[in-house]
Amino acid sequence: MQSPSNTANIEWRDGQPYASEFQDVYFSTDNGLLETDYVFLQGNDLMKRWLDAEMQTFIIAETGFGTGLNFLCAVNAWLATSPENATLHFISTEKYPLSLQDMRTALSFWPQLKAVSEPFLAQYESLINGANTIALYDNRVQLSLLIGDATTSLSKITSQVDAWFLDGFAPAKNRDMWQTELFQQMARLSKTSTTFATFTSAGDVRRGLINAGFNVTKRTGFGKKREMLIGNFIP
Repeated sequence: MQSPSNTANIEWRDGQPYASEFQDVYFSTDNGLLETDYVFLQGNDLMKRWLDAEMQTFIIAETGFGTGLNFLCAVNAWLATSPENATLHFISTEKYPLSLQDMRTALSFWPQLKAVSEPFLAQYESLINGANTIALYDNRVQLSLLIGDATTSLSKITSQVDAWFLDGFAPAKNRDMWQTELFQQMARLSKTSTTFATFTSAGDVRRGLINAGFNVTKRTGFGKKREMLIGNFIP
């Protein structure tokens, strides 16, 4: 595991975080909140799936925790739509976690998420200092943050994932993550009902997912992005 001192090198451009390491934005400059809802929540059909009264646990795995925006949006929807006795386990990987101060600054951009971001921020430092998993929101949510390379981190878990959020920096700028080995780990951790969604429609990503056993469909992208990918696992 990386030291928490190895945090992301952030530049602030018009109040929004920009990753110097990858020369890329953390979320859409059009509207990051709407992007997360469109790409990941709608892309995985989560709200409809969460209405299942028999559901006990739902596991989301994410590549690229970043500012935690996807996590907080998912939590917001989960608390509003899922059965009260069900648990969301959100597992995310991050090679360069944001410092607590940068995380606070980034999330201050979304005051509408304050009710879920404040409890998260109160425990965030323990996550990047090695706690690995924390319980939040009256134990209705568990958050596991795996610090390090995404593929290596995923190789160490055994949980069967229900939905994937593929949200690393763009493949052209972060080739180390979007690799065959990552897609193979996804397949290992997936089951018949497992879905995925990602903002990218890059050919290498599409072919990698298909070769790993996923059914892949192109969908209209968010904002300026022409296309994105969604799909499900076929064992």
